[in-house]
Amino acid sequence: MVCCGIHMSEIPAMPYALLWHERELVSVANLTRNDAESFFPVAKRAGVRTHTRTYRLEDANAALADLRAGRLSGAAVLVT
Repeated sequence: MVCCGIHMSEIPAMPYALLWHERELVSVANLTRNDAESFFPVAKRAGVRTHTRTYRLEDANAALADLRAGRLSGAAVLVT
């Protein structure tokens, strides 16, 4: 789960059973658009390569199943 933004509403409570086998929850605070834009050239020079697979939000259970079964290399990204 990634929650990001400079101005955000409160994150609602959720049953942690929905995040079964979640591996990591990371928060980045005070990241500005300029910070993000300046990061990409550095990442490119360093040879950082990202690997993602997108799933529709309603297919979140399929993403979890792929994660559990080891069918993902990289990150699963839920999109609306």
